[in-house]
Order: sequence, then C-alpha cells, then structure tokens
Amino acid sequence: MNGGARRIIILGAASAIAEAAARIWAAEGARLILVGRDEARLENIATDLRMRGAGAATPRCLDCAAPAAAARLRDMVDALGGLDILLLAYGALGDQTELEKDPTAAAELIRTNFGSAAAWCLATKAVLEQQSAGTLLVIGSVAGDRGRRSNFIYGATKGGLARLVEGIAHSLAPSGARAVLIKPGFVDTPMTASIAKKGILWAKPEQVASVIAAAAKRGGPVVYAPAFWRIIMLVIRHLPAFIFNRLNI
Repeated sequence: MNGGARRIIILGAASAIAEAAARIWAAEGARLILVGRDEARLENIATDLRMRGAGAATPRCLDCAAPAAAARLRDMVDALGGLDILLLAYGALGDQTELEKDPTAAAELIRTNFGSAAAWCLATKAVLEQQSAGTLLVIGSVAGDRGRRSNFIYGATKGGLARLVEGIAHSLAPSGARAVLIKPGFVDTPMTASIAKKGILWAKPEQVASVIAAAAKRGGPVVYAPAFWRIIMLVIRHLPAFIFNRLNI
C-alpha cells in the first residue's frame, strides 16, 4: 500500500455493512469512492465520512450489476491515483420460493450476485497484479458453504463467488497483492428486515465491518464474520445426508 492515505473503492457503498466499514476507514483518513445506485443516500454517507476524517469521499452513482466493470474500475483507480482496497459489498437476497417460480428473476439474481461480481473481481485482480500490491475484499455468505432448501439459489451464487475469490487469492499470492472472502452469517441489516432476528447468532453491521477492516490488513483467503461461523459451517458441511435432509434449514 502507499505510504499516505489509503485509496479505497466500495461497491455497494450504501449497504449497512459497507457504510460501517467506510466509517472505520474514514477515521483513518482514507480517500474513498462510494459506488451505488442511490445518489442521495451516497451523498449523505459521503458527507458523514468527511466529518469523520476521510481525506476524500466521492459518490459515484452507477449500477454495479451493469456491464463494463473493467473500464469503470480503471476510471476510478485513475481518479484515486492507485488502489489499496476494493470492497465488493453489493448483492441481492431474493425469495427462494419466488425465484423457483420465476426463471427470469432467478437468472437476474445469478447475474447480479455472481456474473457482475465476477467481472469486478477479475478487473480488480488485473489492477492489483499490475501494482503488485493492494487488497480485494469480497463479502460472500455462509450460505455458499452448503446448499440448503431455504436459499439454494442465493447460496449457489455465493458458493461460486467463493471459489472465484479463493482462486484469485491463490493467483495473486506471488505478486504481493491479496484477495479475501468475508463470510458473514446472520446480520441485522435492511436486506434481512423480513426475517425474525433473535439469539446470539445475529451480528450487527459494525461487528462484520470490524472483521472486514482487520482482513484488509491481514488474514485470508477466507474469513468468517463472526469467527464462530467457521465452526458452525464446518459441522453443517460434514453432516451426513440422512441427518442433513431432516433439518429444516
């Protein structure tokens, strides 16, 4: 990374987790580009981040799922004069029942969560390789660890993204650059507003953001957020099918 303020691009900057991470980096004086579709919300976030100490906070209103990721990324990297961190934090959850009934909606979810995300990841990989430095951070999900009846279409997109990021991390290792997949469990955000939230398994966006900020400095290629999800998913992945198939999860 450069010796001055870190240069950071956040895709999906209006999400609760991304905003919490941006506040951590703003307090460290980072220069940020905030990418998302809600221009007014991005402007409000940018103003808040400047008040918290950000060296710069520039909104970029665009749909991250739209084509031309490589060209758009290059434009933002040029504006920052390089790239220290890219956080990919956008995605859609969808409703499993509705997605199974609507192939068009399912295809759109797959295109957004995997297709477009893969394009940004590959474009970022090229930039980081050229620099021989920097970190790609991608928010995945524990849902990608094993297909479950409750969300296997969403889980499939996150599982595919996980393999991609792990491969990018392996490819980048000789260059000195890094890629890290962050796997949150249940997080209390607007995206999960329709789900009843109770118990110790639910985390706040700020908890996940702390894990992300730490992962930007060290660790990887896969980090669970919070860490106890690594044990939970290890058990779930290795349950025999005759037990797993009885679980309503």
